[in-house]
Amino acid sequence: MDAGLPPDALGRRVACGTDYGTVRYVGSVSPTAGIWLGVEWDDPQRGKHDGSYEGTQYFKCRHPRGGSFIRPNKANFGVDFLTAVKDRYGLNDKQDVQCGTGNTVVFGTKTVEFVGMDSVAEQQRQVQLNKLVDISVRECVVSHAGQEEEISRTCANMRHINLSKNLISSWETVVAIASQVQNLETLNVSENKMRFPSTSIFTSSAFSNLKILALNQTEITWTEVLLCAQGWPVLEELYLSSNNITVLERPDNVLQTLKLLDLSDNQLLDGNQLHLIAQLPRLEQLILRNTGISSIHFPDAGFGCKTKMFPSLKRLAINDNKISQWSSINELDKLPSLRALQCNNNPFVDTEKNPETLKQLIIAKISHLEVLNNCEILPAERRGAELDYRKIFGKDWLEAGGHWNPEKNKPSEEFLAAHPRYPALCLKYGAPEEGELKGQQPLTLKNQLLTLTIKCPEKPEQKPVEKKLPESMTIQKVKGLLYRLFKIPGSDLKLSYKSSKLEGKEVELDNDLKPLQFYSIESGDCVLVRW
Repeated sequence: MDAGLPPDALGRRVACGTDYGTVRYVGSVSPTAGIWLGVEWDDPQRGKHDGSYEGTQYFKCRHPRGGSFIRPNKANFGVDFLTAVKDRYGLNDKQDVQCGTGNTVVFGTKTVEFVGMDSVAEQQRQVQLNKLVDISVRECVVSHAGQEEEISRTCANMRHINLSKNLISSWETVVAIASQVQNLETLNVSENKMRFPSTSIFTSSAFSNLKILALNQTEITWTEVLLCAQGWPVLEELYLSSNNITVLERPDNVLQTLKLLDLSDNQLLDGNQLHLIAQLPRLEQLILRNTGISSIHFPDAGFGCKTKMFPSLKRLAINDNKISQWSSINELDKLPSLRALQCNNNPFVDTEKNPETLKQLIIAKISHLEVLNNCEILPAERRGAELDYRKIFGKDWLEAGGHWNPEKNKPSEEFLAAHPRYPALCLKYGAPEEGELKGQQPLTLKNQLLTLTIKCPEKPEQKPVEKKLPESMTIQKVKGLLYRLFKIPGSDLKLSYKSSKLEGKEVELDNDLKPLQFYSIESGDCVLVRW
């Protein structure tokens, strides 16, 4: 075995120039002589193969060209924590002055002899290290803790440590460093691909004061998070982005103090995964950017009611996802504490071309929202959005069974599902008056009427009929008209239409509550009646 090779080289993280990787094999590679390291590189472009050479598989890689062999002297296995701190902050043995031989120091061309100079310099370094509170050794090839208790003797006042993008191979190394920092409050170990405990672990007091922890790009799973979380009794912020977390589990008796959780860039199995973390009692901010969710639903609460899930959630980020239905935005009004929302770059956004109208719709749908996509919602803006919403959907409300008389006001379930806040807006501002709704109509009757040809394919002897119908007429009312015309019960009718613009295509008119204009019907089109 190579004399300079660590005994635990297998599985260790290494650097080679600016490239990082994990040692997957240590040994000979036939027919060459000497020891080789088989490395799986973080960047597959650095590799050459899948861990095999001349027909022999020495190790396995996730990427078919993510591995290569290097000699041990090419691999940097890193340094201990304190060495990295001294190098980063200029507190190593080469600081300040040029050292001569023995107890002499060279100032320019003059050599001065000092008795006990080495011990004095060491004391000064110790004093300076002890003053450090906020330490960053990002990209300093830290791989291990160093000698036991050396950190606690040297850096007693550290509170915030950035250990991101180093060569830490296991969570045990992080524990070994943290256990020597008595008042550690913030720790960033992101971009260290390390091994985590997979079974219940002995809970040390290393993180007894830790409030902020970043574990982005560490390949941790949610199961491993919950195991390690037994040792995070007062944790308030947890950052877990880009970890391939797909499935969540209920955090029983852990993470109960958590106020912020970042799960961005993890492709969750579905939106229902969120129900498993919905009982975190103090969670105020949830970041779900680019998690692949396509819907949000809180099944424990009906229209206009508040959910018991996420009781403290104030800020939610769901941007860059696959949410296509407005029903998910309706659901967000069930969150009792929600005040800020980020929702850009979702398919539902594309359903409204005017960005200002889009913003108004979201504001009107979520009652207590104060900040939308990082923009404050002013009281006048909310009032305008809610009044416009009340007018725009006033006709639909009437046609769905809404009425100015409270005793007769019975809007359909379908309308309430699409507009759960509408009854609350009517209570807040009063039901929309007829004059308001008329103001929403086109100015001339000519613009409102569609000249349509009505045919019965199942009754060839029936001659086509031409009718002029308002484009605002609902499918339900059209069916009533056709019942009188053809003496067929409206409930049995099935309507569709053909247009010269849609060659060979037939569009079903399948929603009784929608007006003709909803289906983009134009004068000259043909309505087909079946039963």
